[in-house]
Amino acid sequence: MADEPDVPREPALDPLGIEVGSFAHDPLGFVLFAFPWGEAGTPLAHDPGPEPWQREVLSEIGHSLGTLPDAIRIAVASGHGVGKSALVAWIIVWALATFRDTRGLVTANTATQLKTKTWPELVKWLRLAACADWFEVAATAIHSVEPAHERTWRIDAVPWSLRATEAFAGLHNQGRRLFVAFDEASAIPDPVWETIEGALTDRDTEILWLATGNPTRNTGRFRECFGRFRHRWHRHQVDGRQVSLTDKEQIARWAADYGDDSDFFRVRVKGEFPRGGAMQFIDSETVEEATRRPAESHLRQPLVMGVDCARGGDDQSAIWFRRGRDARTVPAIKLRVSDLMLLSGKVAEQAMHHRAAAVFIDEGGIGAGVVDRVRQMLPGHLVVGVNFGGRADRYTLGDGMPLTANKAAEMWASMRAWLRTGAIPDDPELKAELTGREYGFDLHNAIRLEKKEDMKKRGLASPDNADGLCLTFAYPVADLPDDARFDGRGAGEGGSVAANTIQSDYDPHGDL
Repeated sequence: MADEPDVPREPALDPLGIEVGSFAHDPLGFVLFAFPWGEAGTPLAHDPGPEPWQREVLSEIGHSLGTLPDAIRIAVASGHGVGKSALVAWIIVWALATFRDTRGLVTANTATQLKTKTWPELVKWLRLAACADWFEVAATAIHSVEPAHERTWRIDAVPWSLRATEAFAGLHNQGRRLFVAFDEASAIPDPVWETIEGALTDRDTEILWLATGNPTRNTGRFRECFGRFRHRWHRHQVDGRQVSLTDKEQIARWAADYGDDSDFFRVRVKGEFPRGGAMQFIDSETVEEATRRPAESHLRQPLVMGVDCARGGDDQSAIWFRRGRDARTVPAIKLRVSDLMLLSGKVAEQAMHHRAAAVFIDEGGIGAGVVDRVRQMLPGHLVVGVNFGGRADRYTLGDGMPLTANKAAEMWASMRAWLRTGAIPDDPELKAELTGREYGFDLHNAIRLEKKEDMKKRGLASPDNADGLCLTFAYPVADLPDDARFDGRGAGEGGSVAANTIQSDYDPHGDL
């Protein structure tokens, strides 16, 4: 029998690829198929699947694909802990896996949020997906493992910058699929939104724009998704009380602390925009300007030290210095020590080295012992223990400062006002802590800062550096007498680093 001629065989079709491809316009079906819901031995062994509100959003995207000539815009304003980060991750994995050469980007309110929460959540869910080995994970990108598609089939994490919005302007993917995700969208500035709006112009392209977050501000483009531009967006507001994932005991505590009709409760639980403005206590623009402003102070102004004492765990003790408008010239000191004597010795050493006029120490936890020990080591020096939870005792009607519920809120309010003219170092930890904290109002309409434990539940670090700086505003410190001016010696000659203070026309009493 003659040999049969060699006939090229058709490449075998990948069953998984066929199955995944069938969900190109069905993100809910993909999420139910691709992740091991309820499977023993997996992280989802006891998880039944998406929440009802998540299923609604996924279904809405599927129904909209192929029916709209414009981009599909989805806006989700929600309370805390409802699963919005997981939803964003599922949609990105679906978008990548079901359409070859999909391109997109993800950004968030801060680089820290993007790096430590948004991106890790996406990577976690990608690695749980049935098609995880189709993609390679890098520090700021997820791309196809196929060399020919590494640059064309990918999602990138891109921190926003008002000085470089062009990074978003070149986002195009003609004839394919294009995806943009904004996490914690309330705090993303309008120019970034406007740049993205102008970039999403490709014809015959599946374009999906997803904006999610806590509705912390009642102005800006995220708010306008539910107002002026509501006709362009599919809108969802998710109340944490109606979601099984949320901590109902914590919600009850918030209701008792702030009131269930307070702005704090509206934002953190109900997913409603605040009545009174932004819930971010210190805005990002104010902080960025303070890092760029020249450090200036008057030669008679005292150097003040603020010491935040760590309570163990991941927290750190922080020593910050400020002279008038200048919190940059004398560098901060950060310590991870739990020994009271070591910390006390360091504080006393720095106070003597820099000739601090006053030392304000957080007296909570081990801080009370630090206060006592530093007083022993520095007889005759002004060493003051400050109770963050104590009574606000500097409020005077008509002084321009807001009514605050406790000493912590009072000091932060003073620091916020100072930042409009003050100078701080370009310290990523400090900037994230200053801008990360939110606030509400108590039953007496006094400002109450978000608790540290609540910040940690949102994935934020304890604001140790910000608290150290705010302690320098605990109480006013008198100017130095004329005969106590600096002698100009540097730190290496027994003088203070701050001896190089800039002489300027600034008058600390000019506003009096």
